[in-house]
Amino acid sequence: MAERIGLIAGNGTFPLLLLDAARAQGFDVIVAAIKEEASEEIEAHGAAAVHWLSLGELSKLIETFHREGVRRAMMAGQVKHKQIFSSIRPDWRLAKLLLSLGTRNTDSLLSAVALTLADEGIALENSTAFLEPLLASSGVLTTRGPTLEEKKNIEYGRSVARHMAQYDIGQTVIVAESACVAVEAMEGTDATIERAGEIMRSLSGNASILSRELTVVKIAKPNQDMRFDVPVIGVRTIEVMSKARAACLALDAGKCLLLDAKAILTAAESAGISIVAD
Repeated sequence: MAERIGLIAGNGTFPLLLLDAARAQGFDVIVAAIKEEASEEIEAHGAAAVHWLSLGELSKLIETFHREGVRRAMMAGQVKHKQIFSSIRPDWRLAKLLLSLGTRNTDSLLSAVALTLADEGIALENSTAFLEPLLASSGVLTTRGPTLEEKKNIEYGRSVARHMAQYDIGQTVIVAESACVAVEAMEGTDATIERAGEIMRSLSGNASILSRELTVVKIAKPNQDMRFDVPVIGVRTIEVMSKARAACLALDAGKCLLLDAKAILTAAESAGISIVAD
């Protein structure tokens, strides 16, 4: 009998890729799909079982994994921060956990959930364990490398992003001519890029000293816990960048997943976007 592994699935293609990769390595995958986030497509990817749970049903999650014989599990796919803090209806176990938190941010919540699972004999493992080939490799990933101005933006953006990330505020900073245009909070990377584009368009009728071309810097947190909230880039991010007139994307090598690298790089080349990982 194949070893069983649990998958707590949020939105996007990340959970689908992880499910496929785990099955390819001989695991039976038991999916706990979050109703508010996960795609119904996950039903068609050959999981041994798919159970649909609402945000906040921590007791049901534990009971489901115990019943299915799951002792190892992974989280994959985004659960929007605003969902966590607005739509969640905690059961008694999660309510008790929330009351124990000193800081109400995503890292502290997910770390506490991981500890609770561990106490119940369920080890939460790195979500990239089966997907290491999809992590961004070091260097310039596109034909065009960053310009001198973009390199300055990257250097500045990284310094700002690292200060932000240590407080779990966000992982993305948008920069123009070494000026911070937008920082990520609860809205997510793509929404932050869209907002930066709107800000720059609002300046177009004024005598702005800023170039309208933006640089997007997306980093991992200091001591990034690869079990959850791993930085992820998909084709949509490139499409959003193009609409916002963002011409450069800087990532952390080895810590950011490219969910479809070929399609991402093709889209970036077509839009004239430079992608670099360091």
